[in-house]
Parts: sequence; C-alpha cells; structure tokens
Amino acid sequence: MARRGTALLASGLVAIVALGGAGGYGVGWLTAADSSVTATGKPLPLGQLSLPPTPASPTTTPVPVDSRKPVPDNSKALLVKDLTYRTHTFKVQGTLESEISLEAPDGWTYTPQTDRDTARFNETLKRYLRVQGGFPLTRPPAASMAALIKRLDKLDASQQVRYVDEVDDGDTATLIYEWVPPAEIAALPSLRRVIVRWVADDSGKVAVELSVTGLPKDAKALQDVMDHASQSVERRDSPVAPS
Repeated sequence: MARRGTALLASGLVAIVALGGAGGYGVGWLTAADSSVTATGKPLPLGQLSLPPTPASPTTTPVPVDSRKPVPDNSKALLVKDLTYRTHTFKVQGTLESEISLEAPDGWTYTPQTDRDTARFNETLKRYLRVQGGFPLTRPPAASMAALIKRLDKLDASQQVRYVDEVDDGDTATLIYEWVPPAEIAALPSLRRVIVRWVADDSGKVAVELSVTGLPKDAKALQDVMDHASQSVERRDSPVAPS
C-alpha cells in the first residue's frame, strides 16, 4: 500500500464557561412613604420616617475565561531543504497487531505512546508525526474526516479552530486546520498547524491514520513530511498474541 494518508487527532479537552448574573429590586417602600403623607394630610417629620437602606448596586463575580490569545513562536521555521528521510518499521497494537513501515524525517525520534495503537516521531514537542494503526477496517477516508470535523466543531471557542483545507480523493482524505491547544496540552498558547490524512487500502477502507503537527510557518515542510509518510506507508496485520 503506497497511498497518501492522515491521522486521527486525539481529542482535546473542552473548556465550558458558564456565565450568570443576578438582579431585581423591591420598590414598595416608596409607595409606603407616599401613603403616610396621604393618610395624615401633612408630611411626617423626617425623624419619623423609617426608610430601609438603599440597596447596593448589583455585582457579579467575573468568571475567568481562558482566552489563550496566541503568542508568537520565535523558533526557526522548519524548511523542506533541511529534511531528509529514512524508512522506519515498527509495530502498534489495537484489536490487531499492525507492523507499519513508512518514511519519516531523519533525526526525528521514534516514541511509542501510552495508547499502544499509536506511535510518534518527535522533532520537538511542537513538531511531530503521529501514526495510528491496529484498528479494524470499517469506514472510508471521507467518513473518518467528517467524524474528526464534528469533534473539532465542538471544541471551545478559546481553541480558535480554523479550517485551512479539506480534500477527499477517494483513496485518501486530508484535513488541514490551525488551532490553539488548551493549557493541558501546551503551556504556551502558540498557534499550531495540523495536517491529518486517512489512507485506504485496496478495500477502500482506512488502514492508517497519520497526522503532522507544527507551526504555521512550517507549512511547506509539514506537507512534505505528510507526503513522504503517506506515499510510503504499508501496514501488515497479525492477530494479537494472547497475554
């Protein structure tokens, strides 16, 4: 299988902020004072008027909102001319055990993940290639892309998701977007660019999910990483050995 592919993004945390207020005042004491004047035919001395204290102005406690305003990332941009590639072969495990081969940038560190169906190649914590396999082949690339868009649409507005491109050519589907990760993922709110590609095998169902993450200024290099990975990727499955 030498087709172009994409990755399924791990779901981010959604911050939900509830805003509320309070208000409402009784003004019956004003009419009570008027009725006292009417009943006696003359105003009562001020000392005999028992007026309730003036109600305080309504106040609300501000609810902190994580605006995550993007801050510039001054690191050097990743450039296509600086990239070289070599083939890596590794295994991931879901309901199946998948041996996956693909081209990844030379010097990016292979890092197995806690989710055993996923592996990563890290250039830094803000630039990496993510590979997912080991799952059954159940749906075409377009359906996987639609499912991710639905999840992204539910993220809090503070994460500022912006769709850049969406392509479905049948054998693959590719989604490009930018966002500001929540603090649980990235302490520094720098804008990230993500390319996600789902690659189908001969059955037309997704066999591998790939994603490349970096900075907006890395756009051309990230595309190059994705193209090399998705055009070279192969998956070979075997049953999971009993534990």
